[in-house]
Amino acid sequence: SSMFITFGGAFPATLVNYPMKQVLGVFKIAKKVLTEREEDPAKLINQFIYFTKIAHKRGILELEKELNKVNNEFLKRGVQLVVDGADQERIRAELETEITFIRERHRVGQEIFLTLGTYCPAFGMIGTIMGLIMMLARIEDQSQIAGGMAVALLTTFYGAVAGYLLFLPVAGKLKRRSEDEIFIKEVIIRGVLSLQAGEIPSVMEAKLKAYLAPQLRKKTVEKKSTSIE
Repeated sequence: SSMFITFGGAFPATLVNYPMKQVLGVFKIAKKVLTEREEDPAKLINQFIYFTKIAHKRGILELEKELNKVNNEFLKRGVQLVVDGADQERIRAELETEITFIRERHRVGQEIFLTLGTYCPAFGMIGTIMGLIMMLARIEDQSQIAGGMAVALLTTFYGAVAGYLLFLPVAGKLKRRSEDEIFIKEVIIRGVLSLQAGEIPSVMEAKLKAYLAPQLRKKTVEKKSTSIE
């Protein structure tokens, strides 16, 4: 059938480029990246301001009690390193290494979807040629012409839809969400290093606000819920 020609060709061709484990795993990565709620950088900065107030008023070890309330695992790991007494070099090395591996996983995911988005239209055209050959081979049998033409047109249609409305848009979405995730993690690293350095809340806020667009900076106003008695 037309769909079998399109997808039955595109997926095996992709498996020539990438291991099956990566191809199958990329759909899990895509689901996670596309469905997870985006982190609010302004809210993240307010959380760091809250943490540094606790550190200055009650001591850095008190932050460990706050980690149970933190949902972001990367942030939790960074603050835990500070509580454990790690120096800035170790903190930066561990967190940046994690970012490197995340970036690589996302890059492979993007490439696989780009590859599928390229192969699907190509195999759609192959299916079109096959349909035309079938039609010409049985041109004397008028009843076979319609079937051959259907295969020819449908494979092109399926290939174009899969490539340009599914795989390539998902690759673009993955790229943008990956960039957003890396940006958030870079803000976290900056905040964790400021926390480890013992910077006062106003200094930390000024440094972290530099990562935000001007229209987002006003959102980093402290809320009553983040005040320390």
